[in-house]
Amino acid sequence: MSPPVAPPGWSRWLVPPAALSVHLSIGQAYAWSVFKPPLESALGLSGTQSALPFQLGIVMLGLSAAFGGTLVERNGPRWAMTVALLCFSSGFLLSALGASLEQYWLIVLGYGFVGGIGLGIGYISPVSTLIKWFPDRPGMATGIAIMGFGGGALIASPWSAQMLESFGSDSSGIALAFLVHGLSYAVFMLLGVLLVRVPRTEKPVVSGPSVLAGPQVSAKQAVRTPQFWLLWIVLCMNVTAGIGILEKAAPMITDFFADTSTPVSVTAAAGFVALLSAANMAGRIGWSSTSDLIGRKNIYRVYLGVGALMYALIALFGDSSKPLFVLCALVILSFYGGGFATVPAYLKDLFGAYQVGAIHGRLLTAWSTAGVLGPLIVNWIADRQEEAGRHGASLYGLSFVIMIGLLVVGFVANELVRPVAPRHHVPAPKEAAHVERQQSESA
Repeated sequence: MSPPVAPPGWSRWLVPPAALSVHLSIGQAYAWSVFKPPLESALGLSGTQSALPFQLGIVMLGLSAAFGGTLVERNGPRWAMTVALLCFSSGFLLSALGASLEQYWLIVLGYGFVGGIGLGIGYISPVSTLIKWFPDRPGMATGIAIMGFGGGALIASPWSAQMLESFGSDSSGIALAFLVHGLSYAVFMLLGVLLVRVPRTEKPVVSGPSVLAGPQVSAKQAVRTPQFWLLWIVLCMNVTAGIGILEKAAPMITDFFADTSTPVSVTAAAGFVALLSAANMAGRIGWSSTSDLIGRKNIYRVYLGVGALMYALIALFGDSSKPLFVLCALVILSFYGGGFATVPAYLKDLFGAYQVGAIHGRLLTAWSTAGVLGPLIVNWIADRQEEAGRHGASLYGLSFVIMIGLLVVGFVANELVRPVAPRHHVPAPKEAAHVERQQSESA
């Protein structure tokens, strides 16, 4: 499938909505918790078992993004969005079959494995194209799209809950909800497939910096540089700190204030989760746009340094003040979202736009690692503390100290990032030949 080239006069502002249609759809992954209680009740699952589709989906997201990044660069955004559509929607259809037959392994295979491939390819599908359309504001452009992934749960969570209420929370009701999801998201993602375009390469999209100005590094060379692995550590530490709160948000705030005169109700805990989703979404566009003004290294200093401070405030004073606890958690989740949205532009600054989509895909293996590491730290320590007879805020004290340490590690790694050595750069003639080949293939 040849990348569709924009005709003369095509507005670059039509590309972010195309990206959003994909990211808002695959962002449903953050609403998986809505299906956990019905699945546990209908199929007799434990909490650990019901989390398996989500965990496998995040692992497959990182792996498919890493291994599929080069294919996305080669075949273009329309091919990638089509693959994402087919995999993500097919995952729901397989899950619907699994729920109908009460075969949980089909749900794990469908939502986790097949759908997870759609997550990874869909997540990176617009990144390189957006950076090429917006060389003057790469942080803002990728932030707009990746904001959709953070905000997808704001749509999917109440929508899924309403379907389960209407269809029923037994296996047949869950199957019907999965079926509606699969068909609806296929239609919505198709809008992005039809709308997306790549810019013409014979002239710049805007006056100012060219998309191929400065050093250019191939994906193969990028993974051989210390800069790539330093950024891998930075992203992994930032995501681990954020997902540690996000995955256990409702029980965490309930535990923190269980021994006080004003305990948190189930409804209030659900509202807290919704606030965190909003902060996650807002951070993706707000902080990534700020990075265009103050620079990528400086914004990660904020994410990691201020994030460590927020964790320290929660650990020391969080159980004595609900507003302080909520505020610090919202800031941490805004940094979590902002880190995702800023990293493509950081990669472009270091490695150029030559194969930034493929490089970004490889970097997302840090997300796969953090998706396991963050929940493991918080849940395992909380379980051990509870077995030791502790309760309330003391269940999380050690976890928060570990998170502070991880953020400090990420801060140091960010400080060590330097420009990529010239020996890793793509030679100018090879780069020019690559661009010329892309033009001939697109003609």
